[in-house]
Amino acid sequence: MKLNLTLAGLLAATTFALSGTASASALDQFKTFVSGTKAARGEFTQTQLRSRQGAGKAQPASSGSFVFARPGKFIWTYHKPYEQVLQADGETLYVYDKDLNQVTTRKLGNALGSSPAAILFGSNDLEKNFTLAEAGARDGLEWLTATPKAKDTTFEQIGIGLKDGVPQAMELKDSFGQTSVLKFTNFQRNPQLGAQQFKFEVPKGAEVVSQ
Repeated sequence: MKLNLTLAGLLAATTFALSGTASASALDQFKTFVSGTKAARGEFTQTQLRSRQGAGKAQPASSGSFVFARPGKFIWTYHKPYEQVLQADGETLYVYDKDLNQVTTRKLGNALGSSPAAILFGSNDLEKNFTLAEAGARDGLEWLTATPKAKDTTFEQIGIGLKDGVPQAMELKDSFGQTSVLKFTNFQRNPQLGAQQFKFEVPKGAEVVSQ
């Protein structure tokens, strides 16, 4: 795989201004957002920083689009620099690499658990898997941190930046000293989604590998 499976260990996304939240704390804004957002779509950019060994130097950004419906249904599509799709139908996760014409599948099960994906695509019971705390204001956003309670997760801490009740950015700090920065744009909150929206169709001729 060319791209780190940030949001499939992942990976990612969500949405819109909620009335009366502009002056609320980040934690209050986020809880209101999660309880009121059943589905969303939008676009993202993702940049990786090497905070320890790479002296904070950013690698080239990737970008794409997303759509999700809680719990556990999402399509996270990288358009640049390589085409790759991470898709889950609530039971199975599919990762499609266009260049390789290969699909990797795995059971979703409890895989979302304490991953960043759980924050965006999982159930509303976030405090079961994360310790949430206020993290102050920065870059025009109100921030909170989500620290996984599980000891076997790849991520040490996840930062979520909000404005006017909307998640605008996430910072994913892993145990290898890298930080992935996600920024979200063009959110649509609770859009109408088709019944077959998250049904994965294996591309013609693609090799399928199960894990």
